[in-house]
Amino acid sequence: MDAAGLRAMQAPIKDKYKTDAKAAFITLKAKGALDDTNIACKVETGRALAVAGLHPATGGSGLELCSGDMLLEALVACAGVTVKAVATALEIPLRAGHVFAEGDLDFRGTLGVAKDAPVGFAQIRLRFELDTDAPQDKLDQLLKLTERYCVVYQTIKSGPPVDVSMKRA
Repeated sequence: MDAAGLRAMQAPIKDKYKTDAKAAFITLKAKGALDDTNIACKVETGRALAVAGLHPATGGSGLELCSGDMLLEALVACAGVTVKAVATALEIPLRAGHVFAEGDLDFRGTLGVAKDAPVGFAQIRLRFELDTDAPQDKLDQLLKLTERYCVVYQTIKSGPPVDVSMKRA
């Protein structure tokens, strides 16, 4: 897809959102079911069932997906789609590209071994390696706009309020 095709595809959507801001507000949902026999959660992805379990560093078998890995994978997926869309819109030709995410965890926190150890990622690094002849100023703009428009990156970076509740089924 080229820039004109992207603009043509998104123009009616953007116009609708400009005239009706409420139409742009959509609630995305995820659902999972606790596994009956293992320490795992079956997450409906819309394409398949993803079974998440304990990371081997916390006693897991390594056969199930790790939710920390899934978070990084979501970041890579969103950042990859966003950088490709922005590059297309800016007419920056990309021959190929890769997106990498790494996150540092201290598993003592989630296991309750050390009260001073944080639970969660202490740092996340997102890196793009793009095969392009675009000048550095264009790449700088591409990175800036990718950061601005990547939903998962902005969510992780900004830390929105999260409401948690529990009730009997």
